[in-house]
Amino acid sequence: QVQLVDSGGGLVQAGGSLRLSCAASGGTFSPYTMGWFRQAPGKEREFVAAILWSDIAAHYADSVKGRFTMSRDKAKNTVTLQMNNLKPEDTAVYYCAAGRASMGTSRNRYSYNYWGQGTQVTVSS
Repeated sequence: QVQLVDSGGGLVQAGGSLRLSCAASGGTFSPYTMGWFRQAPGKEREFVAAILWSDIAAHYADSVKGRFTMSRDKAKNTVTLQMNNLKPEDTAVYYCAAGRASMGTSRNRYSYNYWGQGTQVTVSS
């Protein structure tokens, strides 16, 4: 079974940076899309970024484009989310996710089958 463990969250001041990591295990990930989502209190889980394991180019939500960078390390079976110039509105629990690559870089959380436990990111003003 696919297992995802995300980590790297914390408390940071506005304008600061954090790097989230998602360790994947339990299978081969070449047929998968990997994604990052976030959920703030009182809000639904929203798309942040996604990448095909077989590709190198990630797709981003407009709200994070230019500030966040998603990448994957095939050798380590990990995906990362480098978050720069963080804003208070970025505060949320961040989740890594995986789904079949046939869906492409879907923005729909229901397209993803596997989820990490989530890691809290808090950005103070």
